[in-house]
Amino acid sequence: VEGDSGAPLTQAEVGQLELAWEHVAHLLPEAGRQAVEAQGLALTDADGDLVTPLVNGKECAYTVFDADGTAKCGLEKAHFEGKTQWRKPLSCHLYPIRAKELIDFTALNYHRWPICEAARLCGKAGKVSVLDFCKDALIRKFGDSWYEEAQQAQTLWREAQS
Repeated sequence: VEGDSGAPLTQAEVGQLELAWEHVAHLLPEAGRQAVEAQGLALTDADGDLVTPLVNGKECAYTVFDADGTAKCGLEKAHFEGKTQWRKPLSCHLYPIRAKELIDFTALNYHRWPICEAARLCGKAGKVSVLDFCKDALIRKFGDSWYEEAQQAQTLWREAQS
């Protein structure tokens, strides 16, 4: 897992990180805790954006690894264990979709990254579209009716392709 900047955050999400920290810290590897202690719960990157801290320019400081070495979100782990109400930053929940707020609309772009190739191939084999994979996050961001319209557009697009 590598990155040049952590996951994008909103100011409100920084507040959520502050509330979640005491429930998440003990779940993180030592390197993750040290990164947060050294850099803070969030920081401003070179582009001026609020982001999560990284461990030595690689994984997000909030990353936990399961028994087989799979990287997962420590914030989400705490949420699923019932320790926090907040799941995780929306940018993480949406991934591999990146949302960019523009003047009149929000642009959604698919971020294809080599490190995620195995997941992409798994989704392709299982016929799981990015829209379907990101359903919960898209509903969280835009609501049920938006998602239903997006599904209808996907269906029409698939029909036109066949």
